[in-house]
Amino acid sequence: MTRAGDLGLVLLVAALGMWREFTPPQLPPASLAFHLAVHLLAAAALWWRRTHPVASSLVITFFTLLTPNYASVVSAYSVAAHATRYRWLFPLHALAWAIGAGTWVLPDCLVGPGLIVIAGLLGLHLGDRRRLTRSIAERECALRVEQARADERTRLAAEMHDVVTHRLNLMVLHAGALRMAAKDDGVRKAAEELRTAGCQALAELRDLVGVLRSGRAPRIPDVLPDRLSRLVADSAATGLEVTLTEHGDDGTISPAVRRTMYRVVQESLTNVHKHAPGALTEITIHCGPSSVRAVIRNARPSVLPPLALPGSGSGLLGLRGRVEVVGGTLTAGPTDDGGFEVDAVLPAFVPT
Repeated sequence: MTRAGDLGLVLLVAALGMWREFTPPQLPPASLAFHLAVHLLAAAALWWRRTHPVASSLVITFFTLLTPNYASVVSAYSVAAHATRYRWLFPLHALAWAIGAGTWVLPDCLVGPGLIVIAGLLGLHLGDRRRLTRSIAERECALRVEQARADERTRLAAEMHDVVTHRLNLMVLHAGALRMAAKDDGVRKAAEELRTAGCQALAELRDLVGVLRSGRAPRIPDVLPDRLSRLVADSAATGLEVTLTEHGDDGTISPAVRRTMYRVVQESLTNVHKHAPGALTEITIHCGPSSVRAVIRNARPSVLPPLALPGSGSGLLGLRGRVEVVGGTLTAGPTDDGGFEVDAVLPAFVPT
């Protein structure tokens, strides 16, 4: 209802109150003037029935105690429909009508409260229906947003597949061609390692694209020592001097912690390859009964990297967020000898 409609309702209720007072039996002039003023003030209070339903209801209840008025019927509906926490105030209007009618010995001491109760119940029904409709609309809006995100995720997956996979395939093909054409055993070995790494990257990328398209969680093996050993062996094959030391029993580590710990070591080794190639790197894993700690420390590189590898600078930031999701902490920074250290502490058990 617009404000013009509210104004029309105020005028209609005021007119009904005046008509009520001018119908027989007639009151004395002083009492009649008092009643007319009460009807006008009660009707005027309806102007705020939607913006301030509780305050408007209490004011009209007070005026109804002075003399019963039709504004209390409308107010009972409004407070039941619009006041979420105080919508059960509408029975006060019925009580005030009965008291006011009894004070002035009016004949409708029961009809008025009946109308108020009906209006209040109607307001409760329509208010609940309106809130339910709004909730359904909000839910549908959230579902549409989620669907839009899923569509965008699928589009990004297709874009990633088209762009990155094409480049990786070219790298694998060139590495294979180099392995076949090279006459030096070292070059052939390096080309084969490059081709193998490219094939592994293609397989992992294919899995990630499938996750983006389907929305399902990736299937990652939960055997932490074997995967870490292979990860360290792959890095050592590129010429990095890296050692892996493990302490404690890893049987208490939950799968979610295993995956996070693996990503910590993987990202740390990636940074070593980028910024400190050839530097002595030590990986230490401590598996305790209640926590797991991984420390990846590399020494200062003897030579600067010949090629600057691309990086966004957000690897450690994203890694810290991933560690915090499972309730752990991650610190990273340079060491006194010019190297770099990553220290991650995670709880041993996190529900999957």
